[in-house]
Amino acid sequence: MIKKHPIEIFSDWVISGKDDGMEKNHMHSVKNMLDYALKDLEDFTFIDAGCGTGWVVRMVSEMESCFSANGVDGSLKMIQKARSLDSLNKYDCENLLIWKPNSKKDVVHSMEVLYYFNNPIEVLQNIYNNWLNDNGRLIMGMDFYYENTISHNWPEKTNVSIMTLLKTKEWEKMLIEVGFKNVKSWTVGKTDNWNGTLVLSGTKN
Repeated sequence: MIKKHPIEIFSDWVISGKDDGMEKNHMHSVKNMLDYALKDLEDFTFIDAGCGTGWVVRMVSEMESCFSANGVDGSLKMIQKARSLDSLNKYDCENLLIWKPNSKKDVVHSMEVLYYFNNPIEVLQNIYNNWLNDNGRLIMGMDFYYENTISHNWPEKTNVSIMTLLKTKEWEKMLIEVGFKNVKSWTVGKTDNWNGTLVLSGTKN
């Protein structure tokens, strides 16, 4: 069977309705991530990298301290669905490797996205250079990583052509190489055979 590019897979999910499970499956981890990234912030600006159908953008935009929330994704079908569900916030269909938002943001969030690139460091460098304010923060989460051994067969199960499997320390090193400071990592939702969602965060200064 011919493997498909991640964008093709996610576009197929919209057609089949599988995208509806993203919010349910990731809500616990994302809430943990947002609690950490948004604490003590007032009038913050926010962007979700790989926003899918926009459920995180919609949730964050309803927070009293959120000044603006935007989403960007490589799948046009995901973006079209996000726009159909939300006419208040801005959604762009763009290549995360090269796209630059019109204005830099206080917080960049990304859930289950970065390992779908052959060279995730290139996306991280673009985010660091072009997306974040001087005092901005990146918060990212993923379930596909080396220590979560149950995830190792996902490329075969999902038929995705690009899934980059890295250790936690390798992700941390990548963030530091890009320029991020105060790099931290932790896991959320660990069970007996599930190592939990790996969360990484760093600040620009």
